[in-house]
Amino acid sequence: MKIGLIGLGKMGGNMVQRLVEKDHEVVAYDLDAKAVEAAAGHGAEAASSLADLVARLEAPRTVWIMLPHGGPTNQTVAATLDEVDAGDLIVDGGNSHYTDTLANAKACRERGVDFLDIGMSGGIWGLEIGYCMMAGGPERAYQRIEPVIRALARVGDNGAGHFVKMIHNAIEYAMLEAIGEGFEGIRRSPFDVDLGRVADLWTHGSVIRSWLLELLARAFDQEGENLAGIAPYIEESGTGRWTAQYALEQGIPMPNITQSLFERFASQIDERFSYKVIAALRNQFGGHAVRREGGDGGDGADGGER
Repeated sequence: MKIGLIGLGKMGGNMVQRLVEKDHEVVAYDLDAKAVEAAAGHGAEAASSLADLVARLEAPRTVWIMLPHGGPTNQTVAATLDEVDAGDLIVDGGNSHYTDTLANAKACRERGVDFLDIGMSGGIWGLEIGYCMMAGGPERAYQRIEPVIRALARVGDNGAGHFVKMIHNAIEYAMLEAIGEGFEGIRRSPFDVDLGRVADLWTHGSVIRSWLLELLARAFDQEGENLAGIAPYIEESGTGRWTAQYALEQGIPMPNITQSLFERFASQIDERFSYKVIAALRNQFGGHAVRREGGDGGDGADGGER
């Protein structure tokens, strides 16, 4: 099958390689000429523009977009609609908010163009082990592109793919937080425990065995047990925030997912002023000792907390 692929970043670039290896034809385009050159080196057909990409495909065309969510994806969907014809198919394989997806699907329907939203998981390992894909959209559109995603799954109508991927990522937030807290607990214990060996041990028959623990064992091996070269800063990609917003709007209790999102926000603040406020208040109402900047000591009595 021949498809056009727009967006050759970490996921898109690896997809090109995997598709070509599986005997599919790919026309590749990215604003970064070096990324297009790299894709061509893996066997893709290089396009110089979106219009050139569409021109290199035979009707009915399939154009797959792998771009950051929001403006980049929405603008590219709109631009692609101006180039393709009725009966063609546009696929959004990025991490788009499902509400954006519903709007893009509606715009496509109005032009007679099919639309699939495919939430993808697998990260940089997708090239080696394949991707988990969560596809939403018309059954006919899914069947048409099934040769490309034969071993993968359609989960419902338009919006469902990106909605399920949003929840998937939010669960990932909570799982990562739990693993992080657990290993911090072990590290702060009075016992001399090899964290890497524990991570590896738990992948063998443990109730909590998972690919994440395999990756953690690998990280300890590469970075050392103290992870000294890694800063305690965690990015927030958007999907956790969207899930928390959805939970608030629908009145769905998701305390673990929401708290894991807040922990990511906390990691991004170098100095928490709120902690200073709490320490000052404890000193004021209970005489609790406070640590002074630049010193280890404190002042105040150890009064009872109220």
